[in-house]
Amino acid sequence: MADTTTTSTTPATASAASRSAVQNGSGTAGKTTIDDTVVSKVAGIAAREVNGVHSLGGGAARAIGAIRDAIGQRDHGQGVKVEVGEKQVAADVVIVAEYPVSLQQVADGVRSSVARALEQIVGMEVAEVNVTVQDVFIPGDDDDSDEKKESRVE
Repeated sequence: MADTTTTSTTPATASAASRSAVQNGSGTAGKTTIDDTVVSKVAGIAAREVNGVHSLGGGAARAIGAIRDAIGQRDHGQGVKVEVGEKQVAADVVIVAEYPVSLQQVADGVRSSVARALEQIVGMEVAEVNVTVQDVFIPGDDDDSDEKKESRVE
């Protein structure tokens, strides 16, 4: 978890994550704790916003994610693993890219989007964002609609 303690009410001496609490006008010293799952969700949401990202996570995670989506319990942190220190955060993101996008451009976009979100929303310095492209989604491969199948019987 990211723990942040504010011992001074001056923004210049407060740490990055607590700075927003001090600057919002409260002027009260205290401790802010941001759970790792929150950091994972922020990174996951940012990664999904990148054009060319079909989904996040490996095969098993996507299968479980499909079940969770069906019952309305989407896991926004799926496919994201974070390591949170006192001042820095590192993230590992596993993606499925859409075909025929440039995989390097998608990975760079994910890296940039996740880093920006973690810095702005969580308020921590990003040490690194590792992106693993685990699969490529080809439109038409998963289209098993009953309407498109020709009936074998009359």
